[in-house]
Amino acid sequence: MGLMTMILGFPLAPIRGVIKLGELLQEQVERELRDPAAVRRRLEEIEQARAAGRISAEEEAEAVNRVLRGMQT
Repeated sequence: MGLMTMILGFPLAPIRGVIKLGELLQEQVERELRDPAAVRRRLEEIEQARAAGRISAEEEAEAVNRVLRGMQT
């Protein structure tokens, strides 16, 4: 790597680091959305909220659909 490339590239290093961190976070979130254990926990939480009367049947159906759609993307 040439000196000019290093000098000109150095100011961009923090930006590259932030971009890489964002990519890593996105990958982790996507893995978690598809993790069967995490999906099961979310569905159980929705079911418990419905049983406790904290959400309506419509809200329960919407929440379940969101969880399931998250697995597909």
